[in-house]
Amino acid sequence: MAAAEDVVVLIIGAGPAGLATAACKARWRVPYVVVERESCSASLWRQHTYDRLKLHLGKEFCELPHMAYPAGMPTYVPRKRFIEYLDGYGERFGIRPRYRTTVESVVYDGGRKRWAVSAWDVATNSEVKFVVQFLVVATGENSVTNIPPVPSLTGFAGETIHSSAYKSGRCYAGKSMLVIGAGNSGMEIAYDLATHGANTSIVVRRPEIFHNFEWSTDSWKATLI
Repeated sequence: MAAAEDVVVLIIGAGPAGLATAACKARWRVPYVVVERESCSASLWRQHTYDRLKLHLGKEFCELPHMAYPAGMPTYVPRKRFIEYLDGYGERFGIRPRYRTTVESVVYDGGRKRWAVSAWDVATNSEVKFVVQFLVVATGENSVTNIPPVPSLTGFAGETIHSSAYKSGRCYAGKSMLVIGAGNSGMEIAYDLATHGANTSIVVRRPEIFHNFEWSTDSWKATLI
């Protein structure tokens, strides 16, 4: 078994947060290693997002450190162009994640004041160990699919799909669709289904109020839909 690798900063995850952390370390010449279980950076954006997705906040709130968006980027950046931005970001700061490396255990050694990290390298089919001074967990809040238990769902004859597997409403035209949840993805997927001709309904577990705001020079006017 190979000896454990001494690492100053170990970053788990090569999504936007992991890339941003790596860029800041590179800028200040702090040694670091990025490990990523998938075969690419920003895997959630590449593999588990729907076609019409855009950033839900204006671009000025979503830039990564030390690199602005290219000129002409729309206020709400589309999925494809955001991925291009992330690729350019990684190239600019020379970020080279170790892909297909899955962290399996993390233990803090109080005596040595170091993290003992064990990972599995799929490419070489071997265990990799790190002794780490600073550990950054940048795995994302949406990295694990969550489907709550719903009575009788297993007996439902129609198709069920989680938002992470949804791509487009094109194949659902003319069908009756029910979207559960009114978060960002739920609302946008419901809109996408409706615009592609699906008979779309949406349910939430608590009362929600939707407002249509009209700007005037005197005040905001809210009209309940």
